Amino acid sequence: MKIVQVYNNNVISTFNEKNEELVVMGRGLAFQKKPGDLVDEEKIEKTFALKNKDMSEKFKTLLYEVPIEYMEITEEIINRAKSKLGRTLSDSFYISLTDHIHFAVKRKEKGYEIKNALLWEIKRFYKEEFSIGMKALQLIEERLGILFPEDEAGFIAMHLVNADLNQEMPNIANITKVMQTILNIVKYHYKMEFDEDSLNYFRFLTHLKFFAQRLYSNTYIEDDDPFLYELVKQKHKEAFECTEKINEYIEKQFNYNLTDNEKLYLAIHIQRVVNR
Repeated sequence: MKIVQVYNNNVISTFNEKNEELVVMGRGLAFQKKPGDLVDEEKIEKTFALKNKDMSEKFKTLLYEVPIEYMEITEEIINRAKSKLGRTLSDSFYISLTDHIHFAVKRKEKGYEIKNALLWEIKRFYKEEFSIGMKALQLIEERLGILFPEDEAGFIAMHLVNADLNQEMPNIANITKVMQTILNIVKYHYKMEFDEDSLNYFRFLTHLKFFAQRLYSNTYIEDDDPFLYELVKQKHKEAFECTEKINEYIEKQFNYNLTDNEKLYLAIHIQRVVNR
């Protein structure tokens, strides 16, 4: 196999004998290498077949942002989940979980800690997923030296719970409708079209999916950081104006008032998705 693209010292892309694109990982695999060089197969640790073009582009974008250690942690979590839960997990789950862990570590390093308002329910109703989340925290501490509270294990557990939403959630049609309406509100507020191939768009969709689930289960994220809320509100005023339009729609349609934390997270994602 020959190298097609070098992402960093540890990751390259290539094609197999069936002309299928592969992302290949291994420590030092691409050190001082360039496109056209032969792949050192002895250094290969992990191979991903990128059969879905949309997921392929998102995965490639993630490769530029996230060190290999995060992907190795995600791979171990996924293998444990497959073994313990007896389910398959899609490529999109690999992307979303890697991105979540990376973002959580960055947030932790800046001193931002978010309480998981559903922690009690998660520990009670999703015991296996939560145990996998706790194992994930152990891996993160061992590999990265970052110690998270149980709240983060709950967030990882919810990613696992929601990984197969499309197959199991009876409200999928309604959830999709809510997501589309919110996307339209943002699009018309900013008078723009989204870059639907971007990682930020994918992150926004993931957030909206979880938000819509909370909406239909009448579950709230409680307020826990008024300082951060006011800081982001002052810094990203237009994103908050757009968020208020979303709040008006949600209140009118569902009699559900967004908490300050819900507004905060929406505004942050809106700012990211419109700021190309």
